[in-house]
Amino acid sequence: MTAAVETWGLGKRFRRGWAVRECTLSIPEQAIVGLAGPNGAGKSTLLSLAVALLAPTEGEIRVLGHDPWREPETLEQIGYVGQDSPLYRSFSVGETLDYARRMNARWDPTIANRSLAHLPAGRRVSALSAGDRARLALAVALGKRPRLLLLDEPFARLDPRAGREFLQMLMDGVAETGATVVVASHVVADIERIADHIVLLSEGRVRLEGNVEELLTSHRLLTGARRPLGRIGGVEEIVRERHSGRQLTLLARLAAPVVDPSWSVDEIALEELLLAYMAPERLPRRTTDEKRRLRWHG
Repeated sequence: MTAAVETWGLGKRFRRGWAVRECTLSIPEQAIVGLAGPNGAGKSTLLSLAVALLAPTEGEIRVLGHDPWREPETLEQIGYVGQDSPLYRSFSVGETLDYARRMNARWDPTIANRSLAHLPAGRRVSALSAGDRARLALAVALGKRPRLLLLDEPFARLDPRAGREFLQMLMDGVAETGATVVVASHVVADIERIADHIVLLSEGRVRLEGNVEELLTSHRLLTGARRPLGRIGGVEEIVRERHSGRQLTLLARLAAPVVDPSWSVDEIALEELLLAYMAPERLPRRTTDEKRRLRWHG
């Protein structure tokens, strides 16, 4: 099966420095991908490279098996919503949809119009709320019946209600089109509820990538007495460690179950895992309630 997006040593340099560097990843088709990372991590740049708004400085990128920069016909199969839902604000809702229809050979008016029944066709984009503008931008992207849908910080300016409506529209559209979706956000909670695959960027590099279930299964928090560290059976890699008085807490990637009774082994939630990789200097502390899941406070 062709990967939806693949990169090999991908890099993009601007005058101020590298926005993306040595980025190698593979996003499977028909996945819902959370592209996570703090502000400035390179998320927007990576999406811009995928839709040929930028050309790579180094390395390669393939989208749906093609180079989007050298094979622009690939873009017909990609839906893209940039930050702040960019639309022609002087257009009306109807003019926006008509323009999108004329510009896209794969246009499907049924998908595009289904979630916009409450919007008057004559209303100007400039007069729309942030939520309605986001829904209109998503309708334009879904109307292409894309194989790949890229969304850059789609929830950033939405209130909770508008965010829920946008998410429902997104899930309905994905169910109908079968598109691979990549949602970029610096807010982990935005992607935690929808993603089944994670790509975490930090300083332009891939810090963590994989299926959500597999990542959560392979990571554990180990808590025990502070001591010099030797080899721990079952631990493939100690990602981060923290000392707190006489207590030692480790975030570990496991190759097998840890059976050493001197370690307390706890699961970690996706949000805590990603925050740990984004802010590795901060490790969770043990709560007084032994049954409560350890949390990672970023």
